Amino acid sequence: MRFSGKVALVTGGSQGIGEAVSRRLTAEGAKVAVVASSSLDKAKKSADGIGGGARGYVCDVRDADAAHKIAADVNRDLGDIDILVNAAGVFYPTAVGDTPRDQSDKLIDINLKGTWHMVNAVAPGMKDRKAGKIVNFSSVAGVMGLGNYALYCATKAGIIMMTRALANELAPHGININCVAPGNTASPLNEDIRTKAELKPFLDFMAARTPSGNTYSSVDDIANVVLFVASADAARCTAPACSPTKAFRRAHKADGRGSWPWRKRW
Repeated sequence: MRFSGKVALVTGGSQGIGEAVSRRLTAEGAKVAVVASSSLDKAKKSADGIGGGARGYVCDVRDADAAHKIAADVNRDLGDIDILVNAAGVFYPTAVGDTPRDQSDKLIDINLKGTWHMVNAVAPGMKDRKAGKIVNFSSVAGVMGLGNYALYCATKAGIIMMTRALANELAPHGININCVAPGNTASPLNEDIRTKAELKPFLDFMAARTPSGNTYSSVDDIANVVLFVASADAARCTAPACSPTKAFRRAHKADGRGSWPWRKRW
C-alpha cells in the first residue's frame, strides 16, 4: 500500500472531498487525522465510518494557535505528520456592495489564511525530518474571473501563488508541495445548486460550459488526484495546479461580464 506507516492530517476531512481523501488514505495504509472545523462529534462519526487508522479531531483553521495545537495533538497521538492536506474551505458569492464584512472576512480567513496557518504549523516538523508532502486546495476559479465571486476567486488564486512560493522555500528541506484546483465537484458545498429548483439556471449555466457533458466530478475523482500528488509517484511534481475540471471552461455572458447567476445568501 502506498501510504503504509504514514501519518496524514486532512482539514475539511469530515465531509466532501476531504472525507473522500481521508477514506482513500486510510484504505491505503495511512493513519489519518480527520479534522472538522467545529464539531468533534462530526469528525469522530466520519472517522468511525472510515475505520482503520482514522481518528477524529476539530480545528478552526482561522485560528493560528488552534492550527499549532492540532499539529501538536496529531504528532502526539498518531506520530509525526508525513502528509498535510488542506481541504477546508467555503464557497459562496460576495457581490460588490452587497456582502457583509463578516462574510468577506470569513471567506478569506478560512480559504487563504487557514491554508497558511496549517502549513505554518506543520511544515517546521517536516523540515526537521527533511521529508513531507503538502497538498493545498485551489479551484478552477483561481485561474478564471467569475463575476459575483471575486473573493472566492482571489483566495483560490492566492493559494496557487502561495503554493508556488512555498515550493521554492521548502524544496531544499525535502518537502514536496502541490496544489489541486478542482472544477465543479459534487459535494455538500454545492448541494443546493444541484438540488434546488430555483437554482436550476445556475446549474444549466455550468452544464452549458462543460463540453464533456459531465458537469460535476465526484469527490473520488478529486481524491484520486490528491493521492497521486501525495504519493512517492509524484516526487518530481512540485507546485503545479493540477486541475481536474471535466473540461469546464469560462464563457462570457451576452453582456460580456462573465458573471455567474446570482444566488443571495444573507
